Amino acid sequence: MVDHFSSQLPDIDPAETTEWIESLDALVAKSGKVRGKYLMDKLVQRAQELQVGMAPGVQTPYINTIATDDQPWFPGDFAREQRIRAFIRWNAAVQVIRANKAADGIGGHLSTFASSASLYDVGFNHFFRGKADGTPGDHIYIQGHAAPGIYARAYLEYRLDEQHLDHFRREIGGHGLSSYPHPRLMPEFWEYPTVSMGLGPLNSIYHARFNKYLHQRRIDDTSASRVWAFLGDGETDEPETLGAISLAGRSGLGNLIWVVNCNLQRLDGPVRGNGKIIQELEGVFRGAGWNVIKVIWGSKWDELLQRDVDGVLLNKMMTTVDGEFQRYATESGAYIREHFFGPDPRLRALVDHLSDDDLRNLPRGGHDYEKVYAAYHAAVENEVAPTVILAKTIKGWTLGEGFEARNATHQIKKMTKAQMLDLRSRLHLEEEIPEEALADGDPPYYRPEPGSDLHDYLMGRRQALDGPIPQRRIMHRRPLSLPDPAVFENLADGSGGRAVSTTMAFTSLLRDLMRDDTFGPRVVPIVPDEARTFGMDALFREFEIYAPTGQLYEPVDHELLLSYAEDTDGQILEEGITEAGSMASFIAAGTSYANLGVPMVPFFTFYSMFGFQRVGDLIWSAADSRTRGFLMGATAGRTTLTGEGLQHQDGHSLVLASTVPACEAYDPAFAYELAVIIEHGLARMYGQRGGESADVFYYLTLYNENYEMPARPPTVTADDIVSGMYHWASAPTGATIPATILFSGSAHGAARAAQNVLATEYGVGAELWSVTSYKRLRTDALDAERWNRLHPDQTPRSPLVAQHLGQGQGPVIAVTDFMHAVPDQISRWIDRPYSSLGTDGFGRSDTREALRRYFEVDEGHIVVAVLHELVSMGQVEPTAVLKAIADYGIDPDAIPPWDPDNRGNAEVDDSGERRRRID
Repeated sequence: MVDHFSSQLPDIDPAETTEWIESLDALVAKSGKVRGKYLMDKLVQRAQELQVGMAPGVQTPYINTIATDDQPWFPGDFAREQRIRAFIRWNAAVQVIRANKAADGIGGHLSTFASSASLYDVGFNHFFRGKADGTPGDHIYIQGHAAPGIYARAYLEYRLDEQHLDHFRREIGGHGLSSYPHPRLMPEFWEYPTVSMGLGPLNSIYHARFNKYLHQRRIDDTSASRVWAFLGDGETDEPETLGAISLAGRSGLGNLIWVVNCNLQRLDGPVRGNGKIIQELEGVFRGAGWNVIKVIWGSKWDELLQRDVDGVLLNKMMTTVDGEFQRYATESGAYIREHFFGPDPRLRALVDHLSDDDLRNLPRGGHDYEKVYAAYHAAVENEVAPTVILAKTIKGWTLGEGFEARNATHQIKKMTKAQMLDLRSRLHLEEEIPEEALADGDPPYYRPEPGSDLHDYLMGRRQALDGPIPQRRIMHRRPLSLPDPAVFENLADGSGGRAVSTTMAFTSLLRDLMRDDTFGPRVVPIVPDEARTFGMDALFREFEIYAPTGQLYEPVDHELLLSYAEDTDGQILEEGITEAGSMASFIAAGTSYANLGVPMVPFFTFYSMFGFQRVGDLIWSAADSRTRGFLMGATAGRTTLTGEGLQHQDGHSLVLASTVPACEAYDPAFAYELAVIIEHGLARMYGQRGGESADVFYYLTLYNENYEMPARPPTVTADDIVSGMYHWASAPTGATIPATILFSGSAHGAARAAQNVLATEYGVGAELWSVTSYKRLRTDALDAERWNRLHPDQTPRSPLVAQHLGQGQGPVIAVTDFMHAVPDQISRWIDRPYSSLGTDGFGRSDTREALRRYFEVDEGHIVVAVLHELVSMGQVEPTAVLKAIADYGIDPDAIPPWDPDNRGNAEVDDSGERRRRID
C-alpha cells in the first residue's frame, strides 16, 4: 500500500529531503535491510516521543513486546507455583479421562487447558481479585473448553471433592459439574457463560463498558474492578469476537484485558497455516485503539535474540508461517536445527552450542511464567485503553507426543497407561502418583493436604487477592427499591379517546419510571439506533445519552426540544446499529445484581424481527447468565408493521421466545395489560416486594398501530392478566349460538369486529378472551399434566386454560398476528372444537388491511372460521359459510400465504389455468 499523504504537502526544503533519502539508501546498501528497518523504527519511535504527529504502526516485529530488561521482578515462589500447576494439570487431565471411562463418549477437552494453564495460573496467583472483602472483585471470562482446569484448581482449594470431579459432565442427580461455564447450572460457581464461541469476548467488552457507565453515573465505584477475558486465536474468526473491539478502544476501557491463547490451532487444523495470526491480530487491535502485548518467545530465546546482530533470526521468525511453527512443535530437535536454523549458516551458528534436546525445548512465551507475569503486570498498569495479550502456546502442551500440536488433539478424550506415565514424568509427579496407581486405567487425583506447605501457599495467594474465584455470590451492596405502584395506574384508565399504540404507552411508562427519584436511576434504556422509530427520542434531552467522553460537539438539533444530547453521566445506552452489542449491554445490566451487587433494570427495545431471530444465541446466553430485565419487541406483528415487507415483519418471535425456559413471553393488546405485566415482572425479578427474586427475563411485544386504549375492566385483576388469559367481553345479548374468540396483541380489532358481525348477521354470540401469554398457559398446563401423570391416585389438577374454557360451549377460535404455532401451544388442553388463525409465511409490503386479508387474520376470515367450526358441530348450515366467503370476497382457491412461492399475484398453475392470488 502507498501512502500518498506526503505528496499532497509542499516540500519546503527539497535538498534536505533528498539528503535524508540518500542517507537511507547508503545505509541499506552498506548494512542491509534489517539494519535499515531497525533505524527507521527508532526514528518513528523518536518522532512519536517528540509528538510530531506520527501515527503508530499497526504491526511490530515477531518478538515479545516487553524487552527482557523491562521485565518486572517476579514476586512469587516459582518452585512452589510450578508444583501446584503440575497438580492442576494432572487433575484436569484425570478428570476428563475418568469421565470417559465411566461413560464412554461423555466428552471433555484435554488440550485447551493444557495450552493455557500458565496463563490462568499467573492470573490466579497474582492478579485476579476475588470478592471476600465485599467488593465485586474482578470479572473473569474463562475459555469454555478450559473448564476442567478450573475445576482442578477448585479441587486443590477444597472447594470441590472427588465426587464432584467424578461427576464431570454428569449433572443429573446432584454433585455434577457442568461441561462448560454455566451459571444457570452452577449458580454458586460460574459467573459467565463463554462456550458459544464469540459471545464471551463480546460480552466482556460491554461488561467493561457497563462498569464504566455505572462509575461515571456515580451509581457504583467500579474503579478497582477489571474484566479479564480468555479466548482462543481460532475464536477470533467469529464476527462477534472482533465486531465490537472498536467500541472498547474509543471508550478508553482501561479496565478490560483480553488474553488470547494463540496455540495456532482451531478445532480442525491451523488457524492461519499460511499466515501469522499473532501479526494479523496485532494489526487489527492496534488499529482499533488497543494496547497490544505480544508474548511469543520464552526466556531461553532471549540469549539467541541478543546475539542476532545481523537480524537473521528475527527475519526467520517473521517469514515463518504458522503452519510451519505448528509442525516444529511436533518434530525433533534435529529437524528444527535443519529446517528452521539450517538454511542460513549465520542462523545455524547461533545454536551450535545447543543440543537437539535444547532446541526441542525452546519454549513459547505463553508457557513462560515470567514472560506472562510481565505482560499481565504491564496490562494492569495501563488504565487508558483496553489491552490484548497475544500469548503463543502449543495446544496440548505437556500431554505428550500424541497430543501436542496435533490437528486431532481437540477431539482426544482418553489416554493409555503409557501416555499417563509419560504425563506423570513430564509433570515430575513420580512420588505423588506411584505407577501401581495407574494399573487399572483409572488414574487417581492428587492434592496437597490442608496445612501442608503447598496448600498454605496456594490458599495464601488467593487470600491475598480477596478469596477464591470463580465464585458467583449475590451481595446486596446497593439494594433496589421498587417504584411506587401509582406509576402504573396512569395506564389503567385508557387513553381517554385518543388513538395511541402500545409502543407509545410503553415510552410514557418508561419515562415515568425513570422519573422516580429512587428507582429511576437504576433503569437502563437500551436501543439499537431506533429510538426515533419507537418515539423514544423524547427521552434524549431529559435523560441524555451515555458517552464516555461527553459531547464534544454542538448537535445540529441543539435548539430543539428533542435534541441529541450526550453526556458522561447520560442514562440512555444508544448503541448504534448493533442488536448484538445491545444484547450484550442487556446482559451486563441484567446481571449486575450478581456481578456487582447493584441491581439494574434494563429495558432493551428493538425491532422485534431483529431480536430472537438475529441474536438468539445471545438471548440463550442471557438465560444461562440468569439475566433479569425486559426485552421489548417493538414494531411487532406480521401485519401490523406496514410497508416494510419480508425482512422486517415479525410473525414468529413469540415462537422463538417460547423455546427459552427463562423467558416470560407476553403479547399484550392494551396499555393497561402492558403496565400490569411490567409491574409484575419488576416485583418477580427484583424482590417481589420482600419475597424471593426469580432469575428470568420478560419479552413483551409492542405494536405501532394506533387505536383507542380501553380502561382496565374493574373485574379484571392483575393475576388474571399475568396468568395468561382473562375474559374480556361477553357475547352480545340476543345471539343464541355460542362461540369463543381468543385474541392477542393487535388482533383484538379484527376479533371485536368479527364478534359484531357474527351476532348481527348469523345469530352467533361469541365471547372474547384476551390471551396475554400462550407460553404461560402452556407451562401451566404442562405442570398440571405432569402432576396428574405422576400422581394417579390423587385428584387430577386442571390447567388454567381448561378451567377458563372447559365450561363454555361452541367452538374456540384463536387469532394472532403471529404464526399458528403460538396459539396452537394450548390446543390439546381445550376440550372443544379449536382452530387458530395466524400469519405463517413471508411478510409483504402493503397496508394493514391488505396484509390481514392476505394472511387470513382479518374480520372476514375470523367470521368464516367460527362458522366453519359451527358447521362441523351441526350448529349452522354450510350455506352460512359460503355466504360469508362471498360477502367478504374471499378466494377459496388462493394459494395459502405460507407457501414459500406465493408472491401475492396471479400465476398459472399446473393445469395451465390462471389462479388468482390475493393482492
